[in-house]
Amino acid sequence: MTDSEPVNLEIMIEASPETVFEFFVDPGLMRTWMGDHAVLEPRVGGSFAVDIGNNHVRGSFVDLQPPERVVFTWGWEGSDIVPPGSSTVTFIFEAREGGTLVRLIHSDLPTGEDFRHTQGWNHYLGRLTKAAIGDDPGPDPLEVGQGMHDQPTGES
Repeated sequence: MTDSEPVNLEIMIEASPETVFEFFVDPGLMRTWMGDHAVLEPRVGGSFAVDIGNNHVRGSFVDLQPPERVVFTWGWEGSDIVPPGSSTVTFIFEAREGGTLVRLIHSDLPTGEDFRHTQGWNHYLGRLTKAAIGDDPGPDPLEVGQGMHDQPTGES
């Protein structure tokens, strides 16, 4: 059941849209702010796979309009609540004085998952804000244990 309101968040990053966009399509850059392993195939239908500790995000790219927009599906491997590819994440990058306004819309989440994903995205957007300007966001506490979702993946 997907009747949660979409997660809608905005942040300003002191970097150009071109710079910020790269953090969503380059696996090395992705790992600086989210995940300890990433396989990204930035083309429509290409794989979007990010491992955050024992939690494995799986989906595919739906739309790429460099440097303005990236859309991918999202879900957790082994989850019956938010299975791989079951929700959609849209990032819009808008040039503004002093940087880029980043808009996030995470839609198609099941009832009750909007709060959890809002918390997770706020955490990772804060890390992206640092990484995109060349700062080290430091170790990610969500890479240890269950991370953003608390349904075990069956891995040990």
